[in-house]
This record gives sequence, structure tokens and C-alpha cells, in this order.
Amino acid sequence: MLWQPSDDFKENSHLQHYFDWMAQNYNLKFQNYHEAWEWSVKNVPDFWESIWKYFEVISHSPYRQVLANDKMPGARWFEGATLNYAEHVFRKADEERPAILFSSEKYDLVEISWPELHSQVASMAAFLKEAGVNKGDRVAAYLPNIPEATIAFLAAAAIGAIWSSCSPDFGANSVVDRFAQIEPKVLFVVDGYHYNGKPFDKTAVVKEMIDKLPTVSRVVLIPYLNPAAGESFTIPRSSFTLWNDTFRSTAQLKFEPVPFDHPIYILYSSGTTGIPKAITHSHGGNLLEHLKYLHFHNDVHPGERFFWFSTTGWMMWNFVNASFLAGATIVLYDGSPGYPDLHRLWELAEKAKIAHFGTSAPFLTACMKEGVEPVKDFDLSGLRSIGSTGSPLPPEAFDYVYQNIKKDLWLCSMAGGTDICTAWVGGCPLLPVFKGEIQCRCLGASLEAWNEMGEPIQGEVGELVVTKPMPSMPVFFWGDKDYERYTSSYFDMYPGVWRHGDWIEITGHGGIIIYGRSDATLNKGGVRIGTAEIYQAMDHVPEIRDSLIVNLELEGGNDYMPLFVLLREGESLTDGLKKKIKQTLRTEYSPRHVPDDIIAVPDIPYTISGKKLEAPVKKILMGKPLEKAANVDSMKNPESLEFFVAFARQVGR
Repeated sequence: MLWQPSDDFKENSHLQHYFDWMAQNYNLKFQNYHEAWEWSVKNVPDFWESIWKYFEVISHSPYRQVLANDKMPGARWFEGATLNYAEHVFRKADEERPAILFSSEKYDLVEISWPELHSQVASMAAFLKEAGVNKGDRVAAYLPNIPEATIAFLAAAAIGAIWSSCSPDFGANSVVDRFAQIEPKVLFVVDGYHYNGKPFDKTAVVKEMIDKLPTVSRVVLIPYLNPAAGESFTIPRSSFTLWNDTFRSTAQLKFEPVPFDHPIYILYSSGTTGIPKAITHSHGGNLLEHLKYLHFHNDVHPGERFFWFSTTGWMMWNFVNASFLAGATIVLYDGSPGYPDLHRLWELAEKAKIAHFGTSAPFLTACMKEGVEPVKDFDLSGLRSIGSTGSPLPPEAFDYVYQNIKKDLWLCSMAGGTDICTAWVGGCPLLPVFKGEIQCRCLGASLEAWNEMGEPIQGEVGELVVTKPMPSMPVFFWGDKDYERYTSSYFDMYPGVWRHGDWIEITGHGGIIIYGRSDATLNKGGVRIGTAEIYQAMDHVPEIRDSLIVNLELEGGNDYMPLFVLLREGESLTDGLKKKIKQTLRTEYSPRHVPDDIIAVPDIPYTISGKKLEAPVKKILMGKPLEKAANVDSMKNPESLEFFVAFARQVGR
């Protein structure tokens, strides 16, 4: 046990207030969190109706029934209700505090007040209407994590349009693969951006993209890299407007009531093996889920500063904006988390007085390996919690947080994904933090670990499944006829039960350990090994910067498990280092964790959203052509796959 909430911490939490409210209004008195979770998943309609009532959801027409159909896919929630997500954002407006704090590699901290945000969203909403955008039309954005993206999103949501965004580190084809599916009417773009101290001009990419998106009738350009970019910017088709020229209307901000399941935004799968799935989320589903999670599992209070390092192409960007619902000031950062060094975001935490600091496991691990000690270098007295997601946080990183960042800190890791735009498992302000574990299954998430027989297990590694629907599950995939891709993505293995594709363990006290993707699981000699275990062990080998492991099932029941390592500058893969790697794996885990081969590589392949490409590398090594194994346009470093293609030829595959 690394941390335990104080009595004050628990008593002042939103979750405890909800429990008190449930006792008064439902005559339900929960003795502990796990009892509340059990009730929430056994009484699904009652639980979500309590969320609706507790948060006093603004509905312009009443719902007829909470859950009309509980089958997955196809569950229908709160039919008859009409509402608007953005309306709930602005009911938390407070002129006494900023709405947005923004910083980047180029700009110091900038504040945007609630009156400013309200005025700009109102004007942008009027502009979109003048541009012919109606309820249900798509508005797309090729933007960095800047205030303009948040303003445009809220304006689109306010009028009932459907938002979709990609970050400008995506290539033209990768963006077109996404946006062409949804046929946007208006497109927001930048001329370029800075990253890691370097400028990246994207005007050629923007023009190519526009040329391949024939439905776009209006382009809005934000001159971000070069303030004078608009003077020379030309496009052969469509008209374009400079960002500042859109703010001409003095119209009042109005909110278009839409059905509960009306789409609010479209997110995308990473697209490592084909055209990305256009995952469509609803106003009502995300409203209820985000109200629940940000209040109960992140415990965000009005006026607190909420930060999560993200890009507009990752669901955590949507999640940051969701913290508005709890009355938070959102903190945005555009740039590299490691420029000019790994102190940059901790400096931001001090300057912006961040209360909730969200990041990724690789960032915390990098800080740990580089010996960064924020506790000594920065005033983090206002920091209440650190959130981590994206990949499993290794146990030693838990120790690092408490020893080198802040002793009295709530480390609330979470795991979920783009598929639900939230987390299945996450933090709980009433429970202790145990090393290497996520605290709990979230309220309303009927999550279990299943063995090969489809039976729930505890204390063992199993497949992550969800047995009952949640409102924030996608309403559909855009353009997916008869739910074919939707069904094959989640329900092929267990009909009617959501299979998420992660190996997890539910511990004896209800905590969660994530072992990595089940579709990249190492099944060596019939024993399942999560890739996260290998990577955690490699974090203890200072000569290794990064690693990737796969297991190839061969004929005759044999297999081959190579470990690919990216060495730190100046290091070489000697016999001594190979011995050290094998000994580390054998000692920390088991002989079955020891790879059959260790190979140095020039780089480890990642998607733009930061996921290792284990499955595509495995396909390449099994002899699949590159174009069928991976979608290089979705990759951060596509050139890294050249080594694996050559290696496959070398071993005769």
C-alpha cells in the first residue's frame, strides 16, 4: 500500500456526497465502494437514472425509459430525451476564474476567461451556421492541442454538428482515410506547428488533404506556425477564412436540443491493419459517463486546474474538455513533453497550479530513468492527483511517483480507450493505492476477467470483458452497414459480451492489473505472458531505451520469441548485455519470459497515438507483405518497419 486517503479527503469527495445522496433518495446505504459497484452493475437502469438525477441533467423533453434494449450491440438509452452536451459545459461557467490555460513550446501561459470563451463559441457557432452547417453535419479539424480546437468543438456541439479531429503530425493520406469516411462540410486547419524545438510546415499536406476531401465547402485557417501564412495561402477549391475573421457575429449562444443518442464526435481506431474505424459517440452517452467519471473517479472540483498531455487525435483530448463539466479550468499544452528537457511539464504544473496532472506511463518511466526529481525542483503543493493511461504503468513507476514527485498524492491510473471515450477501470478517492494496481472497476462498468472457457476468474490473468451495456459505448461506426464492423470488433469471440482485447487480473481486494493487449499476447509453450511484463523488466536495464517483443507460433507446436531492443546512445549489444537481459527476465518473472533471441534495432515502431505495433510486427515476421500487415500512414515512425521487413527476409519468411 503506497497511499491511503485521509478522512477529510474521503468526506469531501464527490463520490461520498453521491453515496450520502443515494442514502437519502434511494434508501441505499453502501458500506464501501465495492458494495456500490456491485449494485451499479446489477441494477444498470437504476444506476444510470441515479446519475441523471444526481447531476440534474438538463433535458428539453422527458425520456420514456432508461434502457429500452439491453442487448449489445444495440442498447437504446433514454429514448425521448433531448439535450446538449455543450449546454452542460457552460452551466459551470464562472467569471471569477479562467476557463482555459494554454502554453506551448513558443508561448508562455495564456488565460482565456469564461466570458471570452462564451463569446467566441457563440460567434463560431454563428459562423458555422452561416457556412451551411446544420444539425448532423460533420465538422473536421486538423489542429494541434490549442484553444482554437476547443472553441470550434464546443461551437459544433452547441449547434448539433458532429465533430472529428486529427493532430497535424498525421500525414495527408492518414487524415483522408479518416475524414473521407465522414464527409465533412467544414475543415479547420493550421499552416504548421513546432515540436521538439523544430518548425513543421504543413501547408502542402493541408492542400493535398483538401483536394482529396470533395465535401469540404469551407476551410478555416489558423496561421499558427507563421502569423502571415494567410497572405500566401491559396487552395484550388472551396473558400477559406482566416480564424480571426470568423468572429464577427454578436449572436447569443444557443444550444440545439438533440436526441440522447445523437452523435457528438467521431473518434478513430489506430488503423494499424486497415482503414481506421470511425467510432461514433453520442451527446447523452458521453455526458452521463463524463459526469460520472470526472466527479467520482477523478474527483475534480470547481476551479481546479485539470491537465492531461494529449493531442487532438487521442481520446484524452475529449476527456480534458469533459472536465469542464465538473467546473474545472482546463490546461492545454502543445509541444513535446521532453523539450527542452523532461522538466517542462513539471514546470507547467507549478506555473499553472495544476491540481490533476494526467500523463502516460512512458512519460513517467522516462522521468524515472532520467532521474528527474520534481519534488526537489518545483512547488507542487497544489497537485492532488496524477493520472496515467495509454499503457500499463510498471510497479517501479508507482514507487517513483511517491518518492520523487510527491508523497501525499493520489495516483489514479486508468484504462479504457477510444472505443468508449472513458475508462473501464480507474481511480477511487475512497480506496488506497497499491503498487502496480489500478484502484477499481468503475461504477456502471460490468467488467470481468474471463478464462478460455468464458468463466469469470479472480487472482488470475484473463480476457477483459464487459457483460452489460454502458451509455458511452459507440452508437455505431460511421458507414458500418448492419453493425458488421462493430460486431466483429467487440463481439466475435463472445456474442453479446464486449471483448476489449486486454489481459487483466482482478486482485483479491478488487484492484486491477493490466498485462497488455491480448491480441499481442505471448503464448509460449501454452503459457500466456503479457508483453507489459517484458517491458517492465526492461525498464530495469539502463542500457535499453525501448523494446518490443513478439512470439511466432511455428509448425509442429514450436515457437520463436525474439526481443527487439533499442539501445541508448553509446551502448552496444554485447554478450554481457544479452546475459544481463536474460537474467533480469528470469529473475523478475520466469524462465518462460526469456526470449529466444535478442536483436538490436534502429527504432521501435509506434502509432501516432503512441501504441507499439506488436501485432503488425508479428504479421511481418510471419511473412505477410508490409502493405497487408500495417497501415504506415497511421504510424509515428513508418521507416522503423524497414528493419523488420529485412529481418523477415533474412530468416526466410
